[in-house]
Amino acid sequence: MKQQAKRELKEWARGFRLLGDPTRLGILRLLAGGPKKVKALCKALGLQQPNVSHHLGLLRGGRLVDGTRKGKAVTYSIEKHAIKVLSSACLKLTPK
Repeated sequence: MKQQAKRELKEWARGFRLLGDPTRLGILRLLAGGPKKVKALCKALGLQQPNVSHHLGLLRGGRLVDGTRKGKAVTYSIEKHAIKVLSSACLKLTPK
């Protein structure tokens, strides 16, 4: 297998592992509706801030979400690169 293909598969696997958690999927679902602050995510998910922040940290590390800081507040949104990578993976894995 070529190096490029191996790298691509590793990137897909990392993204799919991150998607294997209901809380992280819930965060992504909420962010699909537009950027949100942590407080709004906590309220919508019914979870405490440390828990949501932990999952956001994992999603940021996996380059699935991005955060923009304005003062002390951070607004999160879905990373556009992630959408391209994961949708590409899904399309390539779909049987023809």
